[in-house]
Amino acid sequence: MPQSTAEADAGRPVRIFLLDDHEVVRRGVRDLLEVEPGLEVVGEASTAEQALARIPAARPDVAVLDVRLPDGDGVTVCRELRSRVPGLVCLMLTSFDDEEALLDAIMAGAAGYVLKQISGTDLVKAVRTVATGQSLLDPETTRRLMARVRRGAEPERQPDELSQLTDREREILALIGEGLTNREIGLRLFLAEKTVKNHISRMLTKLGVTRRVQAAVIATQVVRGDHQTGGTSRAGHSRA
Repeated sequence: MPQSTAEADAGRPVRIFLLDDHEVVRRGVRDLLEVEPGLEVVGEASTAEQALARIPAARPDVAVLDVRLPDGDGVTVCRELRSRVPGLVCLMLTSFDDEEALLDAIMAGAAGYVLKQISGTDLVKAVRTVATGQSLLDPETTRRLMARVRRGAEPERQPDELSQLTDREREILALIGEGLTNREIGLRLFLAEKTVKNHISRMLTKLGVTRRVQAAVIATQVVRGDHQTGGTSRAGHSRA
């Protein structure tokens, strides 16, 4: 696993950015973190728009992101920031024990997902953990949640849906299933990030889904079906 910025430069404090729409929460987390040696809060935001504008300029090592925001969600912010700020790690902080949000966070590349009921000591520990490049996401929990989503899918609909995808869209679907960000997909396929976003938007519409994690689940089913048939199927000839 690549070293985080903080881990690579251990001689300076871990730089932290806070995103939460409640000022009291931000102030409390800031006060909690800034009294700890080696931790420094370098910026705050209350909306997704503010965070996307401020975080690249602040260059933090860790972004602590609220999941639910007035103008979007922290998971989308996490996905966008992973493309814009290499080396940044994201820790999702939420009041809601939401399995779907956890799955989305996993697919967005978040390093951790903790509830706001967490103790101050454990939150500090979580920030330090992700800053060193470690993950707080339990692999067994991740596998169990993904299996639950797969069981809830409708495989009988997939052949017709997949037949509508272009070869390029199928390539992108497979890379989403690998957990790549839009930027990483663009680099892999030599496409502009905006072009990748446009492909994904059309692909989700064709698949009849609205969330990236749903497309990722379909991607894993396609891969499994291809392995069972002994090869990679082409668009219009896939088997779920």
